[in-house]
Amino acid sequence: MFKKVLIAEDFESFNISVQKAVEELKIETADNVHYCDDAWMRVKKSIREKSPYDLLITDLSFDIDHREQNLKNGRELIDAIKNDAPSIKIIVFSIESRPEVVENLFTVHQINGFVSKGREDIKELKRAIKTVYNNEKYISSNIKDSIKNKNTYDFTKFDKILVSLLSKGMLQKNIPDYLKENNIKPSSLSSVEKSLNNLKESLGVINNEQLIALCKDWGII
Repeated sequence: MFKKVLIAEDFESFNISVQKAVEELKIETADNVHYCDDAWMRVKKSIREKSPYDLLITDLSFDIDHREQNLKNGRELIDAIKNDAPSIKIIVFSIESRPEVVENLFTVHQINGFVSKGREDIKELKRAIKTVYNNEKYISSNIKDSIKNKNTYDFTKFDKILVSLLSKGMLQKNIPDYLKENNIKPSSLSSVEKSLNNLKESLGVINNEQLIALCKDWGII
């Protein structure tokens, strides 16, 4: 199991959850900081003293207060630490729920685990820590399902056109006229309705507003 963990979290209530998970796993050393700059300095100091951290557990969002910070959020902290100490494993503990954001954290920022803050977060954190310790990646099940749905559904060019038009405020009943004017086929109202209904049913949303929001979150439009 990890021997030395650094926790970066500015809210005490969530900090307690992380502390409890770490204590139950009997991790020897667990240090806490409330600012990203402090976390970065702790990591650099531990390297200088040849007693580096094995794991960083960090939030993404940190409230701005009277203290000026160079590193203002979890992403900046992760990038700084990856640059200075690439061997440290990183678990993000956040309320973030957008699948494209979580995917980006893994692909761009090279994190090792993501845990959603919520009702079962202590259990989730413990599972995540064990999984990451075993050199595997961990994603909370609710986020994993969203990513799976996104990657499973094959958005056609026609799908993207329809949702894009709706997002710009065009009424569904007026879309066929636009399609005809721009020589886009199929252009009948029934085709538009069928395509949108298939989209909503497949993605588990009940109206056009939810469809638009979901596609924006996923970066489809």
